[in-house]
Amino acid sequence: MVRSLLMAALAFAVSTAAARAADPRYPNWPCAQAKVPEISLAAVWSGPSLDDAETKWKDDAKVTALVSKLSARKTPMDEAEKSVKEFLAGSAADKTANAKLLFAGLFDTLNAQRSQVMNGLERVSSKQRQAAEKIREETIQLQALQGAASRDDSKVEALSNELIWKTRIFEDRNKVVRFVCEVPTAIDQRLFALGRVIQQEME
Repeated sequence: MVRSLLMAALAFAVSTAAARAADPRYPNWPCAQAKVPEISLAAVWSGPSLDDAETKWKDDAKVTALVSKLSARKTPMDEAEKSVKEFLAGSAADKTANAKLLFAGLFDTLNAQRSQVMNGLERVSSKQRQAAEKIREETIQLQALQGAASRDDSKVEALSNELIWKTRIFEDRNKVVRFVCEVPTAIDQRLFALGRVIQQEME
């Protein structure tokens, strides 16, 4: 029973680690989605040029506070959209200037969030690859102990228990990775949706 469990875990660990290296440019990228290091401005904004708004948004206290609220994933999208509309209520000239500042802040902030998540995923993936290799090595050691002429059952049991524990940790981390892999896409969608609302309010 223990041996079959460990062999199944080993096959899973090795196959998972190998699958993650599908794109040679990003050997530690663990997600099924292709890695896109940054969101391009053109992909999410078709409004007027942001010009100096890309740097000046940080100087406006109201904009920075709103950007912080809107970029938080805990803020529901309907609430976020309502806040955008309330902020952009005003004259056409003010609306355009404020819209550019707001989107510049969202673009900067959400891209930074996205990079942070992706870098974290790659760090965890690198550790998972090392863990998979360690599980593989110790499984081979266990097989050697089990097949030894003078078998030491206490050592076999100790290594078996250690491998089961390491495999469970490995699998738990894989589940977390799969969940977090959805976050960059969610950030992309949030930025695109908010950008669309901002542009609609400018029209």
